[in-house]
Amino acid sequence: MTRRISLLALLAATALLAGCGDGMVRRVSDPAVSVQQLTVKADGQWSVDLRLQNYSSIPMRFDTVEMDVQVGDQSAGKLRATPGLSVGPESADVVTVAFAPNSAGRIVVADALAGRRALPYALKGSASATPEEAKPRTFDIDARSTLNPVPGLDGVLR
Repeated sequence: MTRRISLLALLAATALLAGCGDGMVRRVSDPAVSVQQLTVKADGQWSVDLRLQNYSSIPMRFDTVEMDVQVGDQSAGKLRATPGLSVGPESADVVTVAFAPNSAGRIVVADALAGRRALPYALKGSASATPEEAKPRTFDIDARSTLNPVPGLDGVLR
């Protein structure tokens, strides 16, 4: 008899707990930041299209991005942006940032464009993002990849 009562109590507790959840797991994962496109303007300044990737299961608002930019083996300077962009769960969006590189960075990019060669780059710094209904968090960013000249578009690397 006590065994049946215990079993009924366990089943009732399980049913009660099952009704509490909405089934959605709220997972916050580190986002990623990468360069989708780099365009060299006539005045030597760069227009950098940053890809903000949200790997979380909830939307995240990207508030600030601060990182050191390295092209080839040279530092190009510090990139700062305040995108104020909300990115949906497990998706990405792009924000365009004006960037004034130092002379060493300009030379490396000009050489890669003139020689139609791939250009390795690295981003190291942080991104401040706010998960939906949560406090702002700062995530470390350490990304490396390669950009290639775009055929038919002078001064553009993707």
